Amino acid sequence: MDLQDQLKNLFPDHVEEETPSETNGALGIWMQEDPIICKYEKRKGKPITILEGYTGATEDFKILSKEIKTKLSVGGSFKDDKIIIQGDYRDKIMQMLKDKGFNVKRVGG
Repeated sequence: MDLQDQLKNLFPDHVEEETPSETNGALGIWMQEDPIICKYEKRKGKPITILEGYTGATEDFKILSKEIKTKLSVGGSFKDDKIIIQGDYRDKIMQMLKDKGFNVKRVGG
């Protein structure tokens, strides 16, 4: 008899609540209808990828930013409700976001 069975025996009327992370994927990030815009620009001669158009909470977008930077092992920042990633990683970022369930639109090249 494992711990879950013991708890069910002690508290038979308890109903388990669903956590936000179980309802919508990875980190409990709010999903939206409008696509996230994935743009490519050059600033001071260096390529960058910009993600914008997220309508959820700012904290969720920051979590997403950190996860993208960690997975790609690149630098970047979060400013003015935009994620700025150093380098041209549009294809990889778009695939990561599609795997999470986001709609992504490619802009610029």
